[in-house]
Amino acid sequence: MIATLFDLTFLVAAPFWALMILAPKWSWTQKIAESYLIVLPPVLIYVVLMIPVLPELLPLVTRPEIGALAEFMSTPTGAALVWAHMLAWDLFVGRWMYLEGRRLNVHPLVMAPVLVITILLAPVGLPLFLIIRKVCDTTNRGTAVVTGQ
Repeated sequence: MIATLFDLTFLVAAPFWALMILAPKWSWTQKIAESYLIVLPPVLIYVVLMIPVLPELLPLVTRPEIGALAEFMSTPTGAALVWAHMLAWDLFVGRWMYLEGRRLNVHPLVMAPVLVITILLAPVGLPLFLIIRKVCDTTNRGTAVVTGQ
């Protein structure tokens, strides 16, 4: 069951990523991404994985020690739990980036690689997007001042 939930975690998150990357201007993509509920499928898998190991997990997260945490994460349950956690968080961050990118009119050809990087390496994708966001926000403000908007 653990392996199935591990595999399912990616499958429930992937359609949302596909929409944001491959169909960013489609009206349904915008409507779907505006709902914070898109993160619920991987979160629900996380909860299903977490409940049976909660007594073991709580001490690991309230008083983390690298050895004990590494040992837990080296188990199938630990790896699946961390995977679900990562995918839920990455999707939450990716959703925000997509919505901000649309708000700032960041071109889809700029956003697509940033979203792909975020899927694969979120701690790299987020600061990359923050730089793009700052540049676009400054550019948009400068345009608004010049055009009187």
